Amino acid sequence: MRMLMSQPSEEQSAMKLTMDVYAVVECHVSTFPEPMYLTAGDKVCVGLLYEGNENWPGWYLCSTTDQGSGYLPEQILAHHCDGCATLREDYTNRELSVAAGEWLHGTRQLNGWLWATRRTDGATGWVPLSCLARKSAASG
Repeated sequence: MRMLMSQPSEEQSAMKLTMDVYAVVECHVSTFPEPMYLTAGDKVCVGLLYEGNENWPGWYLCSTTDQGSGYLPEQILAHHCDGCATLREDYTNRELSVAAGEWLHGTRQLNGWLWATRRTDGATGWVPLSCLARKSAASG
């Protein structure tokens, strides 16, 4: 994973790295039981840009020949003129189902979502930021 420079580019600003603690204020249940596990250099076919009301910009419905389809963030896609793209980094679109009152450690914000670790069991995945309240910066 790239470290942020002192003056991040627009792309880097959309991928904020954090070390914060979050409280879950609204439950989230994953609707994608079979996430994709992709490696930098993998090729995907890029479909439609997600257009929901949730304020989650920059997610493309992508597919692979061996893992089905799922949403991927535009920042990790190197687009080709043939409607496909190559991944710039390792990525999984695994979502973390959470319940109100749980505590999470967040490490990366991306297009309205947070990569988080549940404090009670260490489970990891993406959670919508709209379901969370930032409580503090974790001390390192």
